[in-house]
Amino acid sequence: VLFLQIVHILNMTSAKIVSFLLHPEESLHSLQNRIEFETGISTGNQELLLETGICLDPRKPASQCVIDGVRGWDSYMVYLFDKGKTVYDGPFASRSLSDCVNYIVQDSKIQLPIPQLRKVWAEAVHYVIGLKEDYGRLFQGQRAAMLSLLRYNANLIKMKNNMVSASQQLKAKLEFFHQSIRLDLERYSDQMAYGISSEKMLKAWKEMEEKASQCAQAEDIGHLDEQIMALHTEIVELQKSPYARRQGEVMESLEQRAIDLYKQLKTRPPDHAYSDSTDMVKIIVQTVQSQDRVLKELFGHLSKLLGCKQKIIDLLPKIEVALNNIKEADNSVMQMQGKRQREIWHLLKIACTQSSSRSLVSSSLEGTASTATSTWLPQSSSGNVPYPLSSMSTPEDG
Repeated sequence: VLFLQIVHILNMTSAKIVSFLLHPEESLHSLQNRIEFETGISTGNQELLLETGICLDPRKPASQCVIDGVRGWDSYMVYLFDKGKTVYDGPFASRSLSDCVNYIVQDSKIQLPIPQLRKVWAEAVHYVIGLKEDYGRLFQGQRAAMLSLLRYNANLIKMKNNMVSASQQLKAKLEFFHQSIRLDLERYSDQMAYGISSEKMLKAWKEMEEKASQCAQAEDIGHLDEQIMALHTEIVELQKSPYARRQGEVMESLEQRAIDLYKQLKTRPPDHAYSDSTDMVKIIVQTVQSQDRVLKELFGHLSKLLGCKQKIIDLLPKIEVALNNIKEADNSVMQMQGKRQREIWHLLKIACTQSSSRSLVSSSLEGTASTATSTWLPQSSSGNVPYPLSSMSTPEDG
């Protein structure tokens, strides 16, 4: 018996506990099929959360639901949520009364012998304690939902920061691209008259400028940013809400009053005395009413948590799409920048080639001219020009 593994699943949609004996090496999918049979929630819509808000890993065996060690092994819960529902509104019936307790609730003034009354009141105290514990488990399930929501929110913030960073980088690259291509177009226009011209290249550059303007649409993430900030504010308000904290103080005080009443009854002598159950029944009624109130608040708050979580789930694919669009636009801008720079270097190569050709032609022409000149210039015996041009007399010299 000690080696048996039993998992307790608290169905948050019905506030009922279902327990399963785990088979050796049973997979989580197998357990989910059994849960579907018991609860009617399909395996695709099941979300199983630990107390920490961590979702069970489908790659691990079902034994991940059971904690190691003896402490609390029979009270440890796994919380079941229905992904297809975001509003949990009940009705949630309180645990059923035993026959004995129901008997005194129906007629609280009925007189019973003290020994019999002790047994009935013991069951009544157990019932009151059970109501408080039922609320405690459901509150723990709400807390698991809150921790799960915060995990989703942390992932959302991380993706949002990546999106904003990528958008800012794209914006900076687009500004640089626009400034550089405008300068290139201006310089190109200036040299067209005496330099190199290519209508095909000029058209391609202008198309690049238009395409870069279209890429600017990818950096517009304002609408997504607004939705994320509004959702973040909503989550902070839910964390600050009084319903995010345990509301069982009234039930705890009623529990203590029931225990005190029972202790007082135990001290009374059992000799042929009779008494009614008016005080105990009042406590039972007040505890049931208090549980109804706190459960209504709890499930209202839980519905808001699940609503926020669904908003995050809906937003994540949109952020993924925005990130992909930004990356594509970024790659496109960088490719256009590289293409334009290669074309500029190609122009430079052509210009250098033409300049080299001109210099070769001019140098050959200069060589021909010098040969012709040497035929009429006076030669000295050494073959050099007798006087440099700078030493020739000018009219002012007389």
